[in-house]
Amino acid sequence: MTPAGPHVQLVRDATFARLDTTGGITGVRGTAPDGVFARDGRHLSRWQLTVDGSHPAVLVPASREDDHTTSCVLTPQGTRDAPPAYTVFRQQSVSAGEFTEHLRLVSNRPDAVTARLELTVDCDFADLFELRADDREYPKPDGRREVRTAPEGLVYDYRRADWHAGTTLTCHPAPDGIATPDSSTTARTLTWELDLAEHGEAELHLTVRTDPSPPASTPAARRTAPEVTDDLARACERGLADLDLLTIAVEGVDGEQVRVPAAGIPWFLTLFGRDSLLTSYFLLPYRPGTAAATLSALAATQGTRYDDFSGEQPGRIVHETRQGELAHFRQVPYGRYYGAVDATPLFLVLLHAHHETTGDPALAARLEQHARRAVDWMLTDGGLGEHGYLVYSPDLNGLVNQNWKDSAGAICFTGGTQAKGPIAVCEAQGYAYDALVRTAELSEKVWGDQEYAGQLRTLASDLRQRFADDFWMPGPGFPALAQDGDGRQVDALASDAGHLLWSGILDDDRARRVGRRLLEPDFFSGWAIRTLAAGQRPYHPLSYHRGSAWPHDNAVIALGLARHGLHAELRTVAKALTAAAAHHGHRLPEVLAGYARTTTPTPVPYPHSCSPQAWAAATPLALRTALRGVA
Repeated sequence: MTPAGPHVQLVRDATFARLDTTGGITGVRGTAPDGVFARDGRHLSRWQLTVDGSHPAVLVPASREDDHTTSCVLTPQGTRDAPPAYTVFRQQSVSAGEFTEHLRLVSNRPDAVTARLELTVDCDFADLFELRADDREYPKPDGRREVRTAPEGLVYDYRRADWHAGTTLTCHPAPDGIATPDSSTTARTLTWELDLAEHGEAELHLTVRTDPSPPASTPAARRTAPEVTDDLARACERGLADLDLLTIAVEGVDGEQVRVPAAGIPWFLTLFGRDSLLTSYFLLPYRPGTAAATLSALAATQGTRYDDFSGEQPGRIVHETRQGELAHFRQVPYGRYYGAVDATPLFLVLLHAHHETTGDPALAARLEQHARRAVDWMLTDGGLGEHGYLVYSPDLNGLVNQNWKDSAGAICFTGGTQAKGPIAVCEAQGYAYDALVRTAELSEKVWGDQEYAGQLRTLASDLRQRFADDFWMPGPGFPALAQDGDGRQVDALASDAGHLLWSGILDDDRARRVGRRLLEPDFFSGWAIRTLAAGQRPYHPLSYHRGSAWPHDNAVIALGLARHGLHAELRTVAKALTAAAAHHGHRLPEVLAGYARTTTPTPVPYPHSCSPQAWAAATPLALRTALRGVA
């Protein structure tokens, strides 16, 4: 096998590939699996080239020509006295449901030579959830993989009850031979003997097609880049390009096809409620059509019944959707999974914000009943009526925490103990307040229902006062991260408090105190605001949510700083994030480690960060919006 090493990632039109620096795929699993992926499944798990009987030498390792194409330069093994007889120029790319490869062999000798190429191929059709390093196993006793030879290549087939997936490899020219290596059941080695005239050339074209492929759709339009004037503009340009790459086609509320931002790759190339909503909000002044598409898609998947396995409840907005085998057979709850406490109020926030930004009432009118059902969910199953707050209880089949910090242990006391449910996280209460206020305005101005508007404003006012009484911690002068099921304040100092500035649930005095506190050294690393202030027992700079720093989290905080006139603090955060982006080719990763800038000359990325990732890609646009009018 080719030794493990750096990898190259390609993405376009809901299809992505992860390759090693020779262009190969070894079938690894764990935190960063390689392969070719479409619709939550791996359609190519082995793709290993040998030349003249050995692994090729690498003259130029694989690097991206653009976001969906890579190339490298290889040769047979050689020495100074016996240099390689030919050179292999390898180019690979992905498009909607396809992976293609072009090999051009160029002879380096003045006489004829025959090049022997062997390509070992396999398709394991693994679901993305099987590839995670979480020690879970998913039995598939009736799953059957088969491979058959076709005139121009191979056809792989996987069936399990009513589930079907396929991968077809087409080769031009056709292989000279096909063999079974290593006693494998479905791996096949294809062989070509390619004749090269003196200083001549030969070519080999390979096309891998996935079935079922992503839904047929027009590729996302590639926008003309704005004029680049500074690092923030470059980050915005990179972010918009990444969002084009992450755009996928899904069904809207009336059956129409809409294009929405998927959350990120490799794990989340699918519709996510919270992620898509915040991404669309960040983009709203620049691409309002994205918000309209996201709202339509989420209205189409809004809960209509009770299902304990998936968390579906009437009116609830979906957390994520999946199209893979394990979701199909309900071995994981994520086909349509509703385990999010915050997606529903954020849906209402974005619906009003779209109307406010565009001045067009049509979408708000079209989705009136969906909005009313979302409010009903907040007041009933969401917990506002019974508990006074939006709450969730840990889901043993899905997510322990159902806010944006959804990793186990993220909602913790200063001693590090995870809070127990029903849990009311602070930022969700801010979203709920904002949703009620905004929906009241829609009810008054678009739906013509003054009575309903008054009811919502009363609910919002009561929530705001209750929150001030229950969540504010007088000692540190800071909001609690959450309330647990016993009504205790979950007292870890966390960045979630910054979201309260954006939502407006805090009065101006407390909001300004919180905003300034977030810029103190235990919170602010110099690159970004940490998710958890350093110095607390559960702080860990390489954790997912207990000391790392998330660009989108900082973007929400930046919008809140702007709302409360904290311009110096806003400029500090924006400048730091822009500098961090510049160190990563102007692309912000999903997560940064929490190490202080004084100790690291470059920002340290979180080791399992998605890249590109939608709300990180949209963060520079949110910063640009926040900075408008700031001297």
